[in-house]
Amino acid sequence: MEQQHKHSTSRGRGTPENPPNRFERLAYLPIIETPDDQERTVKTQYLKDASRSLITYNDSPDVGFEASINPYRGCEHGCIYCYARPYHEYLGFSAGLDFETRILVKEDAPELLREELASPKWQPKVVAISGVTDAYQPIERKLQLTRRCLEVLAEFRNPVVIVTKNQLVTRDIDLLKELASLDAAAVCVSVTTLDAELARVMEPRTSTPANRLEAIRALTEAGVPVRALVAPVIPGLTDHEIPSIIQAASEAGARHAGYVVVRLPHGVKELFERWLEDHFPDRKKKVLNRIRGIRGGKLNDPNFGSRMRGEGVFAEQINSMFKLACRRFGIEFGAPELSTAAFRRPAQPQLNLFNV
Repeated sequence: MEQQHKHSTSRGRGTPENPPNRFERLAYLPIIETPDDQERTVKTQYLKDASRSLITYNDSPDVGFEASINPYRGCEHGCIYCYARPYHEYLGFSAGLDFETRILVKEDAPELLREELASPKWQPKVVAISGVTDAYQPIERKLQLTRRCLEVLAEFRNPVVIVTKNQLVTRDIDLLKELASLDAAAVCVSVTTLDAELARVMEPRTSTPANRLEAIRALTEAGVPVRALVAPVIPGLTDHEIPSIIQAASEAGARHAGYVVVRLPHGVKELFERWLEDHFPDRKKKVLNRIRGIRGGKLNDPNFGSRMRGEGVFAEQINSMFKLACRRFGIEFGAPELSTAAFRRPAQPQLNLFNV
């Protein structure tokens, strides 16, 4: 497959642009004075998130979990297709470069989590890390907020499912192994493509496809159930890779698999279109037409029941190809079952009556 990759005008980023925030009346546009400005490297800013609660809830019938935590908002991985980009607009930022370079950090995440799990109001249930942005993005290596949240979950023996594109998850195998022994942990590793060059421009700061497969192998060998996610499937660009991704994931040890068809809400549509023009101009029309073909003539479908899989002939072909690949390579189409049976609230330290 011949590819026409071009260099982004902002090195190591999914997009160089900051399109206007759909909630704001004013937009500030940069003035480019020299050609060198166009080849700039934008530094990431980390901002304090003052949220006073951590666990969020959803009632979506097609997500697969009810409760989730997000230690970070925004994501330095910079995946061009990320459906979470528009969430940054609620914070006053852009869904474009801001999403990748202005990361909100919940410094008190572990303490907030412990407080919420200790509350009598908490009914044990699977907690997802995370439902929006990747909790193992690069800054996690330094801050370790996700690891500290896992320590809390292990303390309470509360089941957790992790979704990530980053090999850094293997750093926490000790905690995941402990929870997995109680049927209380699973990891979903997203493998979008096996083409390292495509991944570099599509998901610029994620782990390479080879390293994600190594993560699957390491987790499996440690006894942690792994679900390989082909998420997203991009019709006309990556859908043909489904069988080879499932085969590679199976050989690495994954025993469950799932997929999500690309979702392009709000401003992500325009960002994705421009990305195709920059990197795959020869396939832009085909890719967009295929997406419209599974989205009722549009580039996005927000409706429950169809938003994850799409509808129509192409969507059915993707579904059939995926299920056939799962059968062929011995992977179960679905997710591992987790249990809340081992949940406990650690005993509170007793007051020293002589030092009250």
